[in-house]
Amino acid sequence: MKHPKKDLTHPIAGSRWNHIWSGVVGDKLAMMALIIFVFYCLVALLAPLVAPYDVSDPAFMDLLNSELPPSWISGNSQFLLGTDAQGRDLLSVILYGTRLSLTIGICAVLIQVTLGICIGLVAGYLGGRIDNFLMRCADIQLSFSNMMVAIVFLAIFQSLFGMARYQQLAMVILILVIGLTEWPLFARTIRASVLAEKQQEYVDAARVMGISSKRIMFRHILPNTLSPILVIFTVQIANAIVAEAALSFLGLGMPATEPSLGSLISEGFAYMFAGSWWICVIPSITLIILILAMNLLGDWLRDHLNPRAYKD
Repeated sequence: MKHPKKDLTHPIAGSRWNHIWSGVVGDKLAMMALIIFVFYCLVALLAPLVAPYDVSDPAFMDLLNSELPPSWISGNSQFLLGTDAQGRDLLSVILYGTRLSLTIGICAVLIQVTLGICIGLVAGYLGGRIDNFLMRCADIQLSFSNMMVAIVFLAIFQSLFGMARYQQLAMVILILVIGLTEWPLFARTIRASVLAEKQQEYVDAARVMGISSKRIMFRHILPNTLSPILVIFTVQIANAIVAEAALSFLGLGMPATEPSLGSLISEGFAYMFAGSWWICVIPSITLIILILAMNLLGDWLRDHLNPRAYKD
């Protein structure tokens, strides 16, 4: 009697994802963090439909309504979370700000992942001089403070091309700067996993079958090295959002006409001790909850994606 052949290319992929899903369902804290993150994503995607006011409407900004407190303080149900110094509905700008912050964070990390995976796969699989060269480049990149590199680059861009030009390209520049400064983290992690995986039997079997190195790396090895990448990806989204918020707070982020959570906090900080505390506090709480949910997901994934948890 013949037994069905085993899939040597993905020996534990199914059990891994089953383990993740069952673990999420069984962990209340992880489920809560996942629900919060999904809620933020949905709110960001549906911001034009959910927001009480259209931020692109010229009448949206009304100085006569500036610095109105939230409805539970003033009793004015027109502005649930109050208004900012420009008379904009704070709930609406927070919804759009969350959309921008998430977009910048996710796109920046996608750049990090793409560069890190390609470089890490090539370095780990080919080894030799290529590995040494790529890892020395990663070491040089890691020797610099990522935030300092971003600040210097953004400041130079503003000086060379002017503030008007910078405001037009602020989102793209932030994504590129944040994305290009932290790829070594993914590259080194992937390289370490590839060094272990390329010694496995299924890789030897693929080589014997004459499969190309490119297909072996991306089709056979990569799927079995994604567990640590998933953990880093989750945490790095939070780090990228924090980086964008910090740069916006320093005046190097999104312009006031397209506010992110960071720029909202930066603008509201000036009114923190002038009585209009909600302009800064409410966006800060929104950002803190998002970062906390992302970090909780990252910690949970780190614990449950341990190979020992699903080895058997």
